[in-house]
Amino acid sequence: MKRIGTLIIGAGQAGLAMSRCLSDRNIPHVVLERGEIANSWRHERWDSLRLLTPNWQSRLPGFAYQGDDPDGFMSMPEVTRFLNDYATASRATVEDRTRVLSVTRLDNGYRVATDRGDWNCGTLILATGACNVASVPALAADIPSRVDQITALDYRNPDQLAPGGVLVVGASATGVQLAAEIRAAGHEVILSAGEHIRMPRHYRGRDIQWWMDRAGIQTMQVDEVDDIDRARRVPSLQLIGSHAQRFCDLSSLAAQGVEIVGRLSAVRDGTALFSGALHNHCALSDLKMNRLLDTLDAWAEDTGLSGVGPVERFAATPCPASSRLSLYLGRGHIRTILWATGFRPDYSWLHLPVFDRKGALMHREGLVAPGLYVLGLPFMRQRNSALIDGVGADATALADHILCTRGRSAA
Repeated sequence: MKRIGTLIIGAGQAGLAMSRCLSDRNIPHVVLERGEIANSWRHERWDSLRLLTPNWQSRLPGFAYQGDDPDGFMSMPEVTRFLNDYATASRATVEDRTRVLSVTRLDNGYRVATDRGDWNCGTLILATGACNVASVPALAADIPSRVDQITALDYRNPDQLAPGGVLVVGASATGVQLAAEIRAAGHEVILSAGEHIRMPRHYRGRDIQWWMDRAGIQTMQVDEVDDIDRARRVPSLQLIGSHAQRFCDLSSLAAQGVEIVGRLSAVRDGTALFSGALHNHCALSDLKMNRLLDTLDAWAEDTGLSGVGPVERFAATPCPASSRLSLYLGRGHIRTILWATGFRPDYSWLHLPVFDRKGALMHREGLVAPGLYVLGLPFMRQRNSALIDGVGADATALADHILCTRGRSAA
């Protein structure tokens, strides 16, 4: 049995940021990682993916991007190299290839069982991220067996797909990017779109992330939001990590030959049924985009901002007068369904009474229970909590809390 005052589970950006903040406060700790540093970025992303945030926004406690392309977007190999360099610079103590099997309560802390021995600790930080498991709807069980099913976690490139049509389900950032890539590879593609948020890559001559960063949108705190549960479920913006394309939205996909249909609502007798509310979802998406642009314009006017272009507005998303409401899956026309329906954390190894009736981890700005913390979840303390650029502020706050309560009983 190994003993340590503080233990971190996960060596992605959250775990490494937490490690750096603890080291800066002279708090001894160890980081446990199931695979390698930046394991999810290394092994659970598709080949062509790039970050949706510019390189200048890759900022962690005591570390930031120093390359010659601040306005570019990191590829996955570049992200893993960035995080490896961060771990080296921070001298993080990482026990890699150590899989956590269970976490249970002790009188004075927690027992963490791994496939390489057990640990006892007084303070435990869960930094395993929010994208461990693909969220696939229950109706997937009704898909005919002749249709292959794959999730965005398993997808790497179009070469792994069977010849024939592909139904992509989900129209947030992941869904629109993969639909475009698969269509460009020659597949017929149908995209099933529910709630989504359209957004330009650049606005008034600046990247949209520059606007959101400068206007304080990304650092909005949980107490500034009326419905935090709703805010944590907001879809990711329809963006792509490239300046070559202003929009990666339903309109641009339709121009590439992708058929757009409504939300997949059911599968009955081998037939996929789609909602007839596509027009409403598109109108709501445009409304949300324009509300944000209004906010940014108001901020620019209030601050007397100069050096940006004139106010812009964009044509509404064009929707067909009527879209397909059903698609028979039994004749082999669609060979693959790709689920781009979101992700969720995996805490199946956490054997503690810290979950709500829906199975979600309960926390208050990262504080779960005495001596137990979580880091890296969407809108945990502020809007960008799950991003490389946002996790550092949360890690700093939690490290300060740990320092203040250090030495107290975890009971």
